[in-house]
Amino acid sequence: MRDPHSQLDELDYLLITALQVAPRADWQAIGDALGIDATTAARRWSRLEQAGNAWMACRATRLENRSVQAAFIEVDCAPDRVHEIARIIGHDSHVLNLEHVSARRSMLVTAIVADLAQLARYRDLRLARIPGVVGLNADILVVVHSSPGQWRLDRVDETKLKRANQPDRTRPDHLPTRAIQQRDMELARAISDDPRASLSRLAARTGLSTPTVRRRLAAIEADGALTYRIEVARVVSGWPIGAHLWCATGPADTTRIARELAQLRETRLCAELTGTHNLLLQVWLRSVADLAEFEKRLADRFPALTIADRAVTMWPVKLGGHLLDPHGRHLRGVPLRLWEDTEYNAYERNTVTRLASRSLD
Repeated sequence: MRDPHSQLDELDYLLITALQVAPRADWQAIGDALGIDATTAARRWSRLEQAGNAWMACRATRLENRSVQAAFIEVDCAPDRVHEIARIIGHDSHVLNLEHVSARRSMLVTAIVADLAQLARYRDLRLARIPGVVGLNADILVVVHSSPGQWRLDRVDETKLKRANQPDRTRPDHLPTRAIQQRDMELARAISDDPRASLSRLAARTGLSTPTVRRRLAAIEADGALTYRIEVARVVSGWPIGAHLWCATGPADTTRIARELAQLRETRLCAELTGTHNLLLQVWLRSVADLAEFEKRLADRFPALTIADRAVTMWPVKLGGHLLDPHGRHLRGVPLRLWEDTEYNAYERNTVTRLASRSLD
C-alpha cells in the first residue's frame, strides 16, 4: 500500500538528479558521485519507484523511414465527462502528455503523429467523436528550445558522473539527429520498456549477443536517437505547481527570447507553435502565488513578450507516456507507438473518393 504522505529527503533529491544526468550509469558510479555505496543507491531508487515518487522513461526520437510530428491539442469537455474522456485519451499510445487544467480549456494533449493528415484525422475523427468533447484546437510544435528531459531537480557534481561510462550524447549543432535503423527497432522497444535493463537482459530480450547490444546501444545513444527522462512526482518535488503560458512575440525576437526562456530554472518546456500565440512555456513553480511573480519577471526582462493566456495543471494525467494519479505519482507506462488509425484512414479514403467523383451522392 502506498503512503500518500511520503516525502523525499535531500539524498533522494540528489539521487534523482544524478540519474537525470546519467540515466544508465551503474549504481557504483551513482553511489560514488553521491558519497554512498551502490547498494544504498539501488535500494533508494527501488523505494522511490515503488512509491510512484520517481520513474524512468525512454523513447525513440526518430525512426528510419518514418517522419513524426508533435502537436499540442486543447480539448474542451462537458464538466461531467472530463475524467472519462481523460481515461479514454490517456490510453492512446501516441499521446505523450495529457493534463487536466484550469482556465478556458479542460485538457491539454501532446500527441505524436506521422504527418499533418494524421493529425487532422486524430482531431476530427477520433477526439471530436468522443462523447462529451465540445471543442478542439490544435497547434503544431515547430521548434522545441527546451524539453522536460533537460530539467534538473537539484544539483550534483556532474564531473564525477561523466566518468560513469556514459556515451557522449553531445552532438554539434550542424549535425542532425540520426534515425533508429530498422534492425535496431527491437532493441529500442526493449529499452523503452525497461530503460535501466542490463546489457545481458537486453540481449536476452532481443536475441542479440551482449557485445552487439553494447555496440548498437552506444551508437544509437551517440546519434541522439533515444531520449531518457527521469521524472519525479510533482507533489514531492518541491515544485508542486505546473503552469502553461501562451505567449506572443514578433518574428525578429522569437528565437532570442525562446532561447533565454529555455534557460530559466522554472522552465520545463519552451516551444515555438503555429497559431496566434507563437510561444508555449511550461513551468514548474513553488506555489500558485508564484505565477504572478514569475509573469512579472518575464514582463520586466522581455518587453517584447506578451503573455496572452495561462493555465494551471490540476491533474497531470499522463506525462512522457506514463499515467499518473491526481497527485502526479506514477501508475504505469503506456508504450509509446505511432497511431495505427486503420479505421479513420479508411474513412478519409472514402471522403477522397467521393471528392474525386463527379457525383454529389
